[in-house]
Amino acid sequence: MACSEQVQDFTKCCKDSGILGVVKCQKENSALKECLTAYYNDPDFREECKMEYLKEREEFRKTGIPTKKRLRKLPTSM
Repeated sequence: MACSEQVQDFTKCCKDSGILGVVKCQKENSALKECLTAYYNDPDFREECKMEYLKEREEFRKTGIPTKKRLRKLPTSM
């Protein structure tokens, strides 16, 4: 997952800091924002997201079932 390390660092900081997380976790928050902005501005990543969306939209148009519901309906074992 993109930026998972930064998300984990920020989450841990916020949990450890409680209500003071707004002040104490600025470094972790900045690192997370920087990572997410890099992905947002990456044309290859944006193209990958667009293609994934178009694929899901095509499946929805064929089946009428959203991806999340379709994945839940698959049998887990036989």
